[in-house]
Amino acid sequence: MRFLINTAVAGLMVAGLAGCGGQGSAPADSSSSAPAADTSAAAAPAATADSAAPAAAAAAGSAPAEFAQCQACHSTEAGKNLVGPSLAGVYGRKAGSIAGFGYTAAFKKLDLSWDEASLDKWLTNPAAMAPGTMMAFPGIADAARRKAVIDYLKTLK
Repeated sequence: MRFLINTAVAGLMVAGLAGCGGQGSAPADSSSSAPAADTSAAAAPAATADSAAPAAAAAAGSAPAEFAQCQACHSTEAGKNLVGPSLAGVYGRKAGSIAGFGYTAAFKKLDLSWDEASLDKWLTNPAAMAPGTMMAFPGIADAARRKAVIDYLKTLK
């Protein structure tokens, strides 16, 4: 029995890692007319300087590209939990408060409500905020991209 449980947990972790992508990476938006961003170190300031587009998308209620990583494990539909809990109404909600969801002991220790500061810290590095969490997500290094996700989370009711 323990073997089956361990195998299932390992499978879920692999699926979560596959869906999370790399640190701060996001799929390219093929509908954009802008040229693809150069990923070299010299182009890094230009890639993060324009934070207006992700923030505008979030403000309009459409998910920013960065949110695709979240959707691998989380639903935006109230009451629909996947590997992770539903993100509907997450902004302002007490962490670990969805009844019936199996939060880890590490996550249950968080004593906070999700606001801009706590979400920013969480999205930067979940494992540092809750050591022992099962969330297989490395975080989003770019502050503008985190803000875009947070702005979008605010729209989920």
